[in-house]
Amino acid sequence: MISADEAIQRLKDGNARYVRGESLHPHTAPETRRSLIDGQKPFAAILGCADSRAVPELAFDTSIGELFVVRVAGNVTSPENNGSLEYAVEHLGVQLIVVLGHQRCGAVTAALQGYDGPGQIHSIVDAIQPAIEEAKDLDGDPLENAIHCNVKRVVHLLERQDPILSKAVQDNQIRVIPACYQLDTGAVDFFES
Repeated sequence: MISADEAIQRLKDGNARYVRGESLHPHTAPETRRSLIDGQKPFAAILGCADSRAVPELAFDTSIGELFVVRVAGNVTSPENNGSLEYAVEHLGVQLIVVLGHQRCGAVTAALQGYDGPGQIHSIVDAIQPAIEEAKDLDGDPLENAIHCNVKRVVHLLERQDPILSKAVQDNQIRVIPACYQLDTGAVDFFES
C-alpha cells in the first residue's frame, strides 16, 4: 500500500498525462482483469460527481483496480457513500480519499437556483444547500464558489464521520482532500480545505 502523499503524486502525474493527451491507459490487458479476480488493492478512493463528463479513472489516467470510486450527483455524503468509503479505508487499506467536484456542476447549479421540482433530487439539493449559504458572500463566480465550498464541506463531514473515518484521520492513517476537475481543460486542481 502506498502513502497518501505518494497517492496524491500518482494522481497528479496521471492527470498531467491526461491533460497533455498522453494517457497511458495502464493495466487494461485481460491479464490485469484476471489478476484482480481474487481481490483489489486501490491506491486511493474518490468521492466524485455522477456527471458523465467527470470520470476519475480517465482524469487520473488509471485503470481497473487502482481507484475505489464512489459517484453521486454533487459528490454529497450519505450513509451509503460514507459506508463505501469506510470499506475502502477499513478493508482495502486506502490512505487517501479525494472529494472531487467539477466545474459547472449541475447539482450545485440546481441548489444555487433553489430547485423546487419533484422526486428525490431534493435530497441532493438539500445536502448541498449549506455550501450555497457558505458561498453566498464570497467574491467571484457564485457557482464556482459554491462548488468549492461544497467540496470542502464534504471533506470536513467525512473527516468527522464516526467511528471509522474520524479515527483514521485522527491517527494520521488517512488524508481526506478536496479537488476540482476542470471540464474546460481536463486538469484537476487540488486545494486546501
